[in-house]
Amino acid sequence: MRPLTEDELRSAFVNASADELRLVTLPHDFVLTDWDHLDFLAWRDPRTRSRGYLVAEIDGEPAGIVLRGAEGSSHARAALCNLCHTMQPADQVTMYTARKAGEAGVHGDSVGTYICADLSCHENVRLAPPLAPNEVRASVDMKIDGTRRRTEAFVGRVLETAGVPR
Repeated sequence: MRPLTEDELRSAFVNASADELRLVTLPHDFVLTDWDHLDFLAWRDPRTRSRGYLVAEIDGEPAGIVLRGAEGSSHARAALCNLCHTMQPADQVTMYTARKAGEAGVHGDSVGTYICADLSCHENVRLAPPLAPNEVRASVDMKIDGTRRRTEAFVGRVLETAGVPR
C-alpha cells in the first residue's frame, strides 16, 4: 500500500458523512505505519469500540469505509473470518456492516460480513504455523493474497452502484 497522510486517509472514506469524518480517530501508531508491508489498513476506533475503519487500494487509489460492529455475542464455539479465512473462537469474530457509498447509503443500504473482531486480519494471515518437512511457504503467501483480494472485494461492494470513481 502506498503511504498516506492523515488528510489523504480522511478523504479516502467513501461512506462517511462530514460529521463521521470528524469523529475518525486514527490508530495510535499511525505515524509509525510501515506502509510497504500493508495490504490494507484496518483498525478499531479506540473511543467507540463498535466502530472500525478499513482502507484498501482499489484501482491504485485508497478507498476507506467506516464499519459498525454488531453488539452481543454468539453462542457458537468457533467462527470463520470472511476476509482472512482464519478460524477463531466465536467471540473474536464480529459481524461488521458498512453503509454503502453514495445514494444507496443515503437510503440505508449496507453490506456486512464476519471479520476478526480486532480487525487484525493483516497480521493473522502472516502468523504461519511452523513448516513441516518438505512444506513450502507458498500456502502463507496464498493466504495473504486471498485476504487482500477478499478485502478489496468487500470494499468494492460498498462502492458499487454509488457512482464513486474507482
